Amino acid sequence: MADSTGFLKYDRALPPRRPVDIRLLDWKDVYLTRETGEDAVFPVTAIRQQAARCMDCGIPFCHHGCPLGNLIPEWNDLARRDDWTEAVERLHATNNFPEFTGKLCPAPCEGSCVLNLQESPVTIKQIEWEIIDQAFQRDLVTPVPPQEHTGKKVAVVGSGPAGLAAAQQLTRAGHDVTVYERADRVGGLLRYGIPEFKMEKAVLDRRLDQMRAEGTRFVTGVEVGGGAEGDLSVEQLRADNDAVVLSGGATVGRDLPAPGRELAGIHLAMEYLPFGNRQALGELDDPPINARGKHVVIIGGGDTGADCLGTAHRQGAASVTQLEIMPAPPDQRDPLSNPWPTYPMIMRVSSAHEEGGERLYSVNTERFIDDGNGTVRALLLHEVERVDGRFQKIEGSERELPADLVFLAMGFTGAQREGLLEGLGVEIDGRGNVARDGEFMSTVPGVFVAGDMGRGQSLIVWAIAEGRAAAGAVDTWLTGASLLPRPVTPTAVALR
Repeated sequence: MADSTGFLKYDRALPPRRPVDIRLLDWKDVYLTRETGEDAVFPVTAIRQQAARCMDCGIPFCHHGCPLGNLIPEWNDLARRDDWTEAVERLHATNNFPEFTGKLCPAPCEGSCVLNLQESPVTIKQIEWEIIDQAFQRDLVTPVPPQEHTGKKVAVVGSGPAGLAAAQQLTRAGHDVTVYERADRVGGLLRYGIPEFKMEKAVLDRRLDQMRAEGTRFVTGVEVGGGAEGDLSVEQLRADNDAVVLSGGATVGRDLPAPGRELAGIHLAMEYLPFGNRQALGELDDPPINARGKHVVIIGGGDTGADCLGTAHRQGAASVTQLEIMPAPPDQRDPLSNPWPTYPMIMRVSSAHEEGGERLYSVNTERFIDDGNGTVRALLLHEVERVDGRFQKIEGSERELPADLVFLAMGFTGAQREGLLEGLGVEIDGRGNVARDGEFMSTVPGVFVAGDMGRGQSLIVWAIAEGRAAAGAVDTWLTGASLLPRPVTPTAVALR
């Protein structure tokens, strides 16, 4: 056991975020880093104390909350003992990219921590980040090239977390892996969807350097199944490779077909966020979609909406309002409808929410209002209530909300069918995802599916788990057997 009284001696604590008025002046990480003084305000000794709070439970429910099956009590104890070499070995045993999950995962493991019965779980996510950050600082993260090569070629289409995890596992198994990305840089949503203030792109780039050194090949600016010059045909993809892994994500954003949707100034969130990332990297001074000086309305109360919120703040929006049709979540979990160890569905305040803006719940957009020149100037809202499981308008609750710029951040409805999927002839299920069997294979032999493209919109930790599991299935299909782990099945679901 790490420390039999640690959870009694130490309270839960996290590193502080940078002051709001300071961090809104740049796009850097909202948390204090060592370069900005983290050692002075939250030293490594504080992380080790937090690790000492882990009780090394007889039944570690944190394992069940995490689809990767992270060996959390083990690396908590190693962090407590200041053994970063062994800690990162245990971390990498189940997770290719703990720095991604350490920054971006909503930590279902913490939701299922036994200490969360007292709403004070171990800071698992922060300890995970500290372990991998210490490992990079100490040059403990080195390339792991394959010991022998199989001669088999695998194409991975899409370079988000699922595709990267599959590619790294298959490369290490000895296959010749090429990752295709239609954007100009590798990373998928990690590159152009996740804002810089949530995860700086240097964190992504240092891992990609490791993958290149291991032998994974990346091809950018090429759309497989696209019709433009320089794109790769589906026929050539199949001819050049022994297996294909589809990991393009669920990229079709959910739209809002309300009257006035055609007005200028209304955009899907993923039309906006890439420009914000390019602005953060200094590539755009005045992005085509810019919130500067505008009244911004974000429809959707989830993480993507919060990303739009933080981006709009940094661009200097006049005001930002985030709308959600659901009622406001409670401050504490309901032990009957949302019992431990399921993920607590409670009110959360992200760094973007700390920075300003208003959150409105139980409201619906009735229509978008024209300014007379074909551009949105306001939304007509009304309040709603749930009656027999359905939302109903509360009569007399209509009101206008000023809006010069509207972002639709209501989630995603499935994979893009045009081009690649139609060209391959794979089946699509009733939820808009690529259908697959128990071995992650689509209805086309040799074509496998990992991540949101097969599961539907989900968490980064599920994407990495699926990438690892699909890699095991591909390796088995190519060679007849595999030692690669399969942490999840295609039909696995979160604790609920």
